[in-house]
Amino acid sequence: MNDDGQNEITALLCSRQGFGTGQPPDETISTHISTVLLLGEHALKLKRPVRLPYLDLSSPQRRLELCERELELNRRTAPHLYRRVHRITREPDGRLALNGSGPLVDAVLEMRRFDGALLFDRLAAAGQLTAAQIEALANAIAAFHRSAPVATDPDGAARLRHVLDVNARAFAAAHLLPPGAVAEADAACRAALLRHADLLDRRARDGRVRRVHGDLHLRNICLIGGEPTLFDCLEFDEELATTDLLYDLAFVLMDLWHRGAHDLANVLFNRYLDATGDEAGIVLLPLFMAVRAAVRAHVTASAAAADEAGPQTCAEARAYLDLCRDLLRETPASLTAIGGYSGSGKSTVAAEIAPSLGVAPGARVVSSDRFRKRQFGATPQTRLPADAYASEVSARVYAELGRTAELVLAGGHAVVADAVFDRPADRDHFAGIAAAAGVAFRGIWLDAPETVLVERVKARRGDPSDATAAVVAQQLARGGAATDWTVIRADADAGSVAAAVKAALAEVARRRG
Repeated sequence: MNDDGQNEITALLCSRQGFGTGQPPDETISTHISTVLLLGEHALKLKRPVRLPYLDLSSPQRRLELCERELELNRRTAPHLYRRVHRITREPDGRLALNGSGPLVDAVLEMRRFDGALLFDRLAAAGQLTAAQIEALANAIAAFHRSAPVATDPDGAARLRHVLDVNARAFAAAHLLPPGAVAEADAACRAALLRHADLLDRRARDGRVRRVHGDLHLRNICLIGGEPTLFDCLEFDEELATTDLLYDLAFVLMDLWHRGAHDLANVLFNRYLDATGDEAGIVLLPLFMAVRAAVRAHVTASAAAADEAGPQTCAEARAYLDLCRDLLRETPASLTAIGGYSGSGKSTVAAEIAPSLGVAPGARVVSSDRFRKRQFGATPQTRLPADAYASEVSARVYAELGRTAELVLAGGHAVVADAVFDRPADRDHFAGIAAAAGVAFRGIWLDAPETVLVERVKARRGDPSDATAAVVAQQLARGGAATDWTVIRADADAGSVAAAVKAALAEVARRRG
């Protein structure tokens, strides 16, 4: 279809017989495969009549089929955004019509327009993306993944190998990135794939390969009614969109990491695992994130090669390629335990230090408060009854923390354990876990006066901890401060305490080095 044909369709969509009043669109958004017209309350998406190595949109029937498939798939996560598909027909009098009786000319997907300022990529660029929004996103992705259709074949490694082959062909066609750097990144990805092939296949057999979103980066997530909403999934390639659940998650993790939002990437990583318990697969995340970075590298390079962008886009493509290689560099795992009485700031410190520990996206934080709630099938903010804190329940919680730490360390990731740790047996147990895994152990005890502890627990709102002033008093009366660990004064502001902990960890590492 030529420009005149595209202009004729746009005129129909903007007319009173279409969706407007005869005025041009408020805004037009174009990509290499689609055009979106923002018109009043509508967002109208047209497929461009192109034929690419991985996608054929050259016929009206094919564009109609993919519009219908896009509608079907995106209603899984955004039914309030995706309305219907309209046929554009050529009537006997020669005019175009919506859903007429004449031959099919094109198709348009009708969506409800939303505020573009609430796209997650724009929120991130403006520094307005919050940890609370990321926590909500983690829960939304986990819920979507639980309901996604399971693949019927056992191919895990073969699917990822196919992605690497597609990447290699795309890099060869782009011609903009240094061949040596491309070859190094490809070799690193393929070596990691070879190491993890058995696990990838096992996860496929276990139902961890599903028909997921497939294109889950920040630009395809928006806030609708205050809730993160996933939209614009990959509709044109079932093979690429049927993949490991953690590979789907890895796209948004990589996007956040690339933007320097390491803290938010770590929050997403931890809250997703809290919701799914999929620690057995996290050894794959550096590889999955690296492959996602490679995908963005060749897509960005292709855009630059097609004169759709300038030198800045070339630099961004190279940055993605560098990130791909960086993500696959080995970093030693470690086990850091953060202890202290309730109100000492353990969870705040754990969240502050986790992004900088181990391989991307940082350390797995195993929190006694969150694990206790999960054992009772409760949300983190749900208050549990007193018997949920009986000694035998606490023993089960610490045991689960330990088992999870062992699993994560075996996968090469760092762990931060966040619990009171006022019993020597618990402290010894976690030191033993580190020794058995052959990784460094660092114990930190946060110390603060009773008045500060009580003031903090009284001020909590919507926190996973159920501790009260009475609980603080009981802990102090029982004693058990970990004086054999590194003791950090915790009565300052959160930033200062976290900085002191980071400095202490760095000093321990220096002495051991």
